[in-house]
Amino acid sequence: MKYYLIGIKGSGMSALAGLLYDLGNEVVGYDDSTDIKFTLDGLTKRGIEVYHDDTFKPSSDFIVCFSNAINETHKEIVRLKKLGLKMIRYQDLIGSLTKEFETISVSGTHGKTTTSLMLSSILDKEVGCNYFVGDGRGHGDKKNKLFVLESCEYNRHFLEYYPKTLIITNIDLEHTECYKDIDDIIKTFNILADRATNLVLCGDDRNVLKIKSNNNQIYYYGFNESNDLVAKNLKLTPDGSSFDVYYHGEFYEHFELPLFGRHMILDSLAAIMVSILYNINKNTIVETLDCFHGATRRFMETKIGNTIIVDDYAHHPTEIKTVLDSARQKYEGKRIVGVFLPNTYSRTKDFMDDFANVLSQFDYSYVMDIKCDREDPKDYPNVSSDTLISKIKDAKKLSLENVEILLEHKDDVICFMSCANITPLIEEFKKLLS
Repeated sequence: MKYYLIGIKGSGMSALAGLLYDLGNEVVGYDDSTDIKFTLDGLTKRGIEVYHDDTFKPSSDFIVCFSNAINETHKEIVRLKKLGLKMIRYQDLIGSLTKEFETISVSGTHGKTTTSLMLSSILDKEVGCNYFVGDGRGHGDKKNKLFVLESCEYNRHFLEYYPKTLIITNIDLEHTECYKDIDDIIKTFNILADRATNLVLCGDDRNVLKIKSNNNQIYYYGFNESNDLVAKNLKLTPDGSSFDVYYHGEFYEHFELPLFGRHMILDSLAAIMVSILYNINKNTIVETLDCFHGATRRFMETKIGNTIIVDDYAHHPTEIKTVLDSARQKYEGKRIVGVFLPNTYSRTKDFMDDFANVLSQFDYSYVMDIKCDREDPKDYPNVSSDTLISKIKDAKKLSLENVEILLEHKDDVICFMSCANITPLIEEFKKLLS
């Protein structure tokens, strides 16, 4: 098959491109942005060509797949429709792949990417598996039986998927432009859960515990003793996190993670539980997790002199809190600075006070102007970064034009957080440090 992917530099689309290419398809891409992004690594490695204009002339057998960030009125979509090419949305194409392989969907409001990468690393090492991970990584082999799929609830897209096994890491209020309330979100997760044979659920999450299904086997994991798989004897140090795992009350194994924060332990428990279900050798699980260093743009660290730069995808108050907790664990005694680029007006509006609360817990906080390509700021007249800053004690406005004010923190840990492209700011700051 031949695929032309519109918005190919997006983390999901680049992962899909790699997966399709590895499965033997011809893949070409288009993206409005000419910026160098981390998602280009997998595309460049495979020699996948990326266009930024209308010069690609696809043959009539090309299938056009477009990102959810692309509106159907986009000039490239309009051009290709006039050529009569078949069009398919991103989630529909992935949904078709879930029917070709035995799919393990990794869902939840937070922790999907890390859990997916942990699990796919374990399975691929021992039995081989295809995977689609939201940090831009995708891999496929027609010989593989298993498919690990990060499954996002945004706009109910994961309802196009058909998993054999489903992980739900947590359920939090998010994507309020798509869901009316938390009950609406839980109900949607439950629809997906009803399709799976095996459910692997975080038993410590009160919203996940509301998932009910009579058609499958449920396995719970977490810190609470009531779970099937339990982490005990936790030690969170500047070197990482260690813990013992018990399965059905019996000691299973000791783990040493080079990662920080209790949330990372929960992610690893989900991966361990599924690995047990698929009869993966215990040594493979231990060896993989003990040297696991995280997903792209998840607490990625750079040290320049005495300055620690952390780049993280965090864009929800809960995720920002995990970044802060991880930084305090690893860099005990150092000042922690938060730099936040809000994404979407709707999210900023609905979580304004929650953002203000968590950003107030940093030693210093900086906020950039809201970034959003899919919403009109005119629809949110009273929502701005200035409003958020006014709610945070001593917070300051930050942009590329005044990034030099961060030089006041040359001995601190500076956490840059956003699901939007905050890389230009980080790179400019690195230049100033150098």
